[in-house]
Formats: sequence, C-alpha cells, structure tokens
Amino acid sequence: MSKPYIVAIDGPAGAGKSTLAKQLAKALDIAYIDTGAMYRACALYAIESGINPKIDSPKLRELLDTAEIDFRPVGDEQHIFLNDVDVSREIREPHISTGASDISALPFVRDLLVTMQRNMAKGKSVLMDGRDIGTNVFPHADVKIYLTADVKERANRRYLELQAKGDSSTYETVLEEMISRDEQDKNRAYAPLKQAEDAKLIDTTKLSLEESFEALYQYTREVLQ
Repeated sequence: MSKPYIVAIDGPAGAGKSTLAKQLAKALDIAYIDTGAMYRACALYAIESGINPKIDSPKLRELLDTAEIDFRPVGDEQHIFLNDVDVSREIREPHISTGASDISALPFVRDLLVTMQRNMAKGKSVLMDGRDIGTNVFPHADVKIYLTADVKERANRRYLELQAKGDSSTYETVLEEMISRDEQDKNRAYAPLKQAEDAKLIDTTKLSLEESFEALYQYTREVLQ
C-alpha cells in the first residue's frame, strides 16, 4: 500500500499484543505505538504525585495537562518517556497495571490520550495496539485485529513473565487480577474493550509465539495487498 495506513490491534491483558505488535511493526517497517504504555505512564504520574488515578479530580486533570508522553528508540527497543524521563521499567509494575485500568476508565483521560494517539499517527503508517483502537481511536483503520486467548492461558503467560523478573506473585493472584482487569475493561461506560465488527479474531491460546506472529502477519499482508 503506497499511502499511509493504520493497523489496529485490540485485545485483553496478557494476550501478547505488545510483543506481537512490536514484531509485526518491525516486519512491516512502520511505526509502533503502545497505547497501553501511555495509560500506564499516566497512572504512574498520578500515583507518584499522590493522586488517586480512579477519581476524576481537578488535581488529576491539572497534573495530566502537564504530561508529556513520547516514544524514543533506545538501542533496538522503543522506550516510553514521561516528561523526558524513561519510565519503561516502572510502568510494568503490577500496581501500575491496576492504576492504568482505573485511569483508563475516566473519559477525559481517554479523550486526552486519543488526541495524542491520532496526532502521533498523522501522515505516516503506524501499528497501534490497545483496547479501543479499532472501535474508537481509528474506527476506519485499514487492518483490524482482535487478539485474545483463554484467561487461564493469559494469566499463566503473565505469571511466567513476572517470575522471570523476580516477582513473587502467585499464579492465583495473577489470574484473579486478570479476571478483574477484563471485567473492568469490558464493562466501563466509555470506550469499553470489545471486538470491532470488522476485526479479525485471532485466538492464540493453542498457538506458539511464532505461530501467533505468522497468523497476524499473513492476515495483515492479505488485507494490505
């Protein structure tokens, strides 16, 4: 496709969106925007400032008005910066995940970040992943994929990931948090997590990482031809 295009990947926590989206963007040689990281950065900013990310307050609005969020290459990876500080590691803490779910339910936060996301995509091809990309941010995206897996499989993947980082969370705790996150994301009043009517459903429960990538890549190339 000669003109700029948008690839939108949505799905629940632990479905492998970020890992697969990075690989796919690299294979397509287009920009990758991790919208989940943006919500995590806002949650981190609020929590570190002593502000409850669950409550729409004048203090939170004032704080987020000062938030400068951007992505920059660091070595072979893309890192997220909040007010010129690399927060890529800090935003992956479990309590920040909960805060991100809380803050993403606030309409003014979503409006703020959706504006940022649309501006980031102007005039270029991008791959963006999140929970409402194909339904809200870019409802007319050229390629839409809804990536999912059984919640127990997603929890196990996240548990193994945390273990590798030295986190002591139990599988049961991770599963409980993931079920709670799913419920909150799917049932929020504004821009809930759901599959767009014209999105391709790809279930990775029984697929390896390589098989999952191949499914995404082949579908994307098919649509863009």
